[in-house]
Amino acid sequence: MTPVPQSGERSAWERVQLARHAERPHVVEYVERMFDSFDPVHGDRSFGDDPAILAGFAQFRGRPLMVIGQEKGRDTKGRMERNFGMPKPEGYRKALRVMQLAAKFGRPILTLLDTPGAYPGIDAEERGQAEAIARSLYEMARLDVPIIVVCIGEGGSGGALAMGVGNRILMLENAVYSVISPESCAAIVWRDATRAEEAAEALKLTAENLLGLGMIDAIVDEPADGAQCDWDEAAKLLGDAVERNLAELDKLTPAQLVAERYEKFRRMGGFFEEA
Repeated sequence: MTPVPQSGERSAWERVQLARHAERPHVVEYVERMFDSFDPVHGDRSFGDDPAILAGFAQFRGRPLMVIGQEKGRDTKGRMERNFGMPKPEGYRKALRVMQLAAKFGRPILTLLDTPGAYPGIDAEERGQAEAIARSLYEMARLDVPIIVVCIGEGGSGGALAMGVGNRILMLENAVYSVISPESCAAIVWRDATRAEEAAEALKLTAENLLGLGMIDAIVDEPADGAQCDWDEAAKLLGDAVERNLAELDKLTPAQLVAERYEKFRRMGGFFEEA
């Protein structure tokens, strides 16, 4: 077996492979290990339920919160049922329904991002996929409760960003977050998907890259060889990070939470031009 490179030695492409590792813990595994209890919410009260979104009421280290995550599924049957973690419009509307419940009851929100992207099928487009994503972005920006976003695996394009508007944005050290997959980027730019490794470096999609660019707030450590090697330790490290950030956000008023979140995203993507 090829040894896993040490954390500081890993290339962007190696991070992509670890983010997609078959044994990497998914939302279900984190929910089982991080929360004292979890009561799921089903359906968007409009069309149906989307198993790609796991959401509900949770007790986290003695306090209530709402958790929403993108679940890929563990085996073949589970992946088919969960649509490989690619949500449809009803999934985003279910997530928004849970967020609105959180605002109603004054509960913090924790979202766990792990998707290659929103489902691009014709049926999803017919049911308003783009509108559902846009509505989620709009409403998350206005919620007056603490929102913590964690990219635990793949943060794929608008599919992840739809649940990514938070006061604190965290990434596991081997997660990736990008507007496009390296394979698709290589196919578009060079018409050669085999240059995905090169594209991964150019996309600046690692946690270190994004922290340096000011797109995320902190990197969450993983076990030495990656989260796939020790689910319990990975969940503990993530839980500790969530607890620290919740404690910081508890000091802010509802109005301050909204204002801080707004300013955070206004600062992103700033650039200047010289004559």
